[in-house]
Amino acid sequence: MPKFAANLSMLYTDAPFLDRFALAHAAGFEAVEFLFPYAFGARQIAERLRRYQLKLVLFNLPAGDWNAGDRGMACDPRRISEFRDGVASALEYATELGVTQLHCMAGKLPAGLAPQLAHDTYVDNLRYAAGQLAPAGINLLIEPINHFDMPGYLLNRSRQSLDVIAEAGCPNLFLQYDIYHMQRMEGELCNTIQAHLPLIKHMQVADTPGRHEPGTGEINYRHLFAFIDRIGYDGWLGCEYIPSADTNEGLGWRSALTT
Repeated sequence: MPKFAANLSMLYTDAPFLDRFALAHAAGFEAVEFLFPYAFGARQIAERLRRYQLKLVLFNLPAGDWNAGDRGMACDPRRISEFRDGVASALEYATELGVTQLHCMAGKLPAGLAPQLAHDTYVDNLRYAAGQLAPAGINLLIEPINHFDMPGYLLNRSRQSLDVIAEAGCPNLFLQYDIYHMQRMEGELCNTIQAHLPLIKHMQVADTPGRHEPGTGEINYRHLFAFIDRIGYDGWLGCEYIPSADTNEGLGWRSALTT
């Protein structure tokens, strides 16, 4: 049976962030994920997790100034020191919160920077981050993101991501596979997931068009959930979608598409 984690950066956004844990618990979620914890103290978040018996399965390394358009900095050679400081901060939070997987956003290709230099910087930074996380038993994940929603993002396709993982050569570096992004970029969802299942440690769901709940668009989620379960994926499926209306009103897809 698929295991769903509520993405608190996308769901229940009418409520203050720290109140969303209670809402996720009340809706029957046993796990949560979100983009970033850094605006809050780790102890504040840990207390919410304990109170509502929730597992935190994932968050991102610091990604720069999000409001100014940053979507990571790992490919920027001018920001290596900032990136390394971010790894240290993420590791501190992950240790406090019991998180065993962190996502590293690649970032957008900086204007005027040679693509090969951006790629080389990215791979070097992944090696550094994975090396820092390994002693704590934490996996580092990378995720290709579609270039329609995020123009200029360095990592767009699953094959590209798998090549980066192979080049970096880190035993704790894996793929975060977002079904919505990969449907928009390449399709072939079931074949790709099955072929690379050993390297996929986290998946996320949303439908297209619209990035709304599963079952609202073109992806056959009933088939896909059954397939993922059948081939033995035992990780979490993060609900990283934009609710069509009220979050709770739209949660009927969980039972409708998995029974």
